[in-house]
Amino acid sequence: MTERAREKLSFHPETIAAAYGVAEDPVFGAVAPALYLTSTYAFDGLEQPGPYDYGRGGNPTRDLLAAVLAKLEGGAGAVVTASGMAAADLLFGRMEQHELIVAPHDCYGGVHRLLRARASRGHLHVKFVDQADCDALALAMELRPAMVFVETPSNPMMRVVDIAQVAHAAHLLGAKVVVDNTFLSPAAQNPIAFGADYVLHSTTKYLNGHSDVIGGAIVAANLQDAEDLRSWLNFTGAVGSPFDAWLTLRGARTLFVRMERQQQNAMRIASFLERHPAVRAVHYPGLASHRDHQLACRQQRGFGGMLSFELLGGKHEVRRLLDGLRVFTLAESLGGVESLIVHPATMTHADIGSEALATAGITEGLLRLSVGLENSDDLLKDLDRGLGQI
Repeated sequence: MTERAREKLSFHPETIAAAYGVAEDPVFGAVAPALYLTSTYAFDGLEQPGPYDYGRGGNPTRDLLAAVLAKLEGGAGAVVTASGMAAADLLFGRMEQHELIVAPHDCYGGVHRLLRARASRGHLHVKFVDQADCDALALAMELRPAMVFVETPSNPMMRVVDIAQVAHAAHLLGAKVVVDNTFLSPAAQNPIAFGADYVLHSTTKYLNGHSDVIGGAIVAANLQDAEDLRSWLNFTGAVGSPFDAWLTLRGARTLFVRMERQQQNAMRIASFLERHPAVRAVHYPGLASHRDHQLACRQQRGFGGMLSFELLGGKHEVRRLLDGLRVFTLAESLGGVESLIVHPATMTHADIGSEALATAGITEGLLRLSVGLENSDDLLKDLDRGLGQI
């Protein structure tokens, strides 16, 4: 790392995201960081490897993205994986058969499925619990978990968990705390500052921001944990591709300005939906009516571009609303520049089962929005038109 690069790491987060790695090419002076697509590297001689030897173990483009993410999250190091689920399983796969994970009852459907699948095969034990319920969480902690997995805000119910409180309780037991920060990104929340040991990202979402990459990352608060993850990633081979890392780094350049606009749009939409007669409830921590609003104000620097709302009716009303939309696109994923709408019960959380859906509060009338960069007037008119179809 050059002295110029080291100096950039001391700048504000917005500057790091926009400028780290820029004009650091020592050969040609390229302003944009280079994309290294090679799978292998030449040795200088017998037993004389260079900084890199094989693409699974390391890649300059991938490492550049990891360095940016670690700095933005306030961590000691990071690894970049092939997907968000690969990142989650990199952590879960290191657990012993007798060890317990405490996970949120309303977590992303993919994580829910993965934990149940690993538990059913005897790879680990899992306890799903409402982590916003202090009594339920305390009972779960009495089981002495080895890891506490936190998703805040939760997907799709937008419940906020007190990271500092969970971290304090977990660390008294010697447990590690993982926080999925995909919904907010480091632009709006830094879980390590509140005691998290690891921060998980689906870089597919806000960090890349353009719905054209599948990727994941884990940032570790401790340098040894970061090195251990890097070794385990090399063992498993679940690494992100250099091209995807390059695209994600390019997307991260605009993370802060994108998130600023998406939050503004989301707040307008949440306020509109809260007043609409066809809407039973709106789940967005930016609303003063949200049960976790004050906690979100203390823990977050913004409220993000994600929200969910529940119609007074069920699937029939959902279908009619969707038929009336022209700007929002019915599609999975989130965090891109375009606005998306999801029906969790039949899409992102379809495979977790009716009992788990009911426990999490995910009804057939619930819809999740990923608010993009479009003009907010157009977004409001689109939702008003769709709701008018009900």
